[in-house]
Amino acid sequence: MSARLRFVFVVAAFAIATAAFASRGILAADATAKPVATPPWVELITIDGSINPATASYIEDSLASANADGASALVIELDTPGGLLNSAEKIVKAILAASIPVIVYVAPSGASAASAGTFITEAANVAAMAPGTTIGAAHPVEEGGGDIKGTMGEKVENFTATFARTIAQQRGRNEDWVEQAVRHSIAIGEREALAKNVIDIVAPDLRSLLTQATGRKVQVAGHTVTLALADATVRRVRMTPGQQLLNVLSDPNIVYLLLMGGLIGLYFEFAHPGVIFPGVAGAICLLLALASFQVLPVNLTGLLLIFLGVGMLISEAFVTSYGILGLGGVTAFVIGSLFFIDTSKTDLAVNRDIIYGAATALTVIILGIGYIVARERRTRSTTGAEGIVGEVGEVREAIAPGTPGKVFVHGEIWRAVSADALSPGARARVKSINGLELQVQKLA
Repeated sequence: MSARLRFVFVVAAFAIATAAFASRGILAADATAKPVATPPWVELITIDGSINPATASYIEDSLASANADGASALVIELDTPGGLLNSAEKIVKAILAASIPVIVYVAPSGASAASAGTFITEAANVAAMAPGTTIGAAHPVEEGGGDIKGTMGEKVENFTATFARTIAQQRGRNEDWVEQAVRHSIAIGEREALAKNVIDIVAPDLRSLLTQATGRKVQVAGHTVTLALADATVRRVRMTPGQQLLNVLSDPNIVYLLLMGGLIGLYFEFAHPGVIFPGVAGAICLLLALASFQVLPVNLTGLLLIFLGVGMLISEAFVTSYGILGLGGVTAFVIGSLFFIDTSKTDLAVNRDIIYGAATALTVIILGIGYIVARERRTRSTTGAEGIVGEVGEVREAIAPGTPGKVFVHGEIWRAVSADALSPGARARVKSINGLELQVQKLA
């Protein structure tokens, strides 16, 4: 082998060896390198209103997105007067089965977690309240707001109390207090709630809450997780437009007003055909109200009483009942409105002031429109054939019994017959009309 070939061989071997050592070093470095840690962050949602299918969907979607995006926790800022028990059950089920920690924060000051909100707060991995907030008053009620009587009342109360107690037991909180909140509508403030182990933290703001929650060990999907949220960033997620619309339609007051608007609009359109706008607006309002019936537990008896009351009020405008139909209509309408929402399934109800105001307004509007329509129908027509009968005209061509003549009446000249002899210039009153011929008589 020549000296040149030996030199090339040595250089190639050295290059191969160097590359191998370098590759080994890189692989070793890659094997020992640690992945870059993602800064912790939490997803924040706000529930400010009733617990209903819209809020249940909002929370379920937020849990799914927070878990998929790698959030360290989901924080629910809660302020609710209560809501539908079945929606609360769905939310509790979703929180208990969540794959990430869930923190429920009753805030801001002045907020409350009443009724269904109590169950949601107790289901959280970390339950917190802001200063000046309350929790409790979770007793089930019947239509009209009273206690549910008899065996059914006992069953509903026992089920709700057991449901609440089970949640508290799973989260290691005060089971006895939660049961009393259901059975006796007990409500307490944040300091007493903390002292009685109803909640875990009292925090003036969200940052303080995250700092105090740091280091706590919570059970998530069967595993113990240590929270590290002191420096976590906050990402707020809002309801989708569809959820916002459903949330609005879940308000009994809004639904009740939509129902009233629909009835008034359709009645106005039927009373004055061709106006169009009241009919279109009324139909839209009524359809939205009917759509919300799929969300709210509407009492069928109450709804039928409302329709009966409206029907009686409309009849009063056309039937002489000396006020009996009107009085019965108002009575049926008010009673039906009070029973409109089935409060054995929710603690939400239509505001009494809205009911009384709507009853007054509806009565005035329907009777007013009915009076105008009846007055117009009683007024004698002034146009067409009906408008000519009774009018006085002037004879332009002589009329004799059996011989027709001409009469000028209503700005027109008509063929006319009469049992009386009438000379030109005489005055004659129209008795009837037969096609294009008038029957007239001599004016006395």
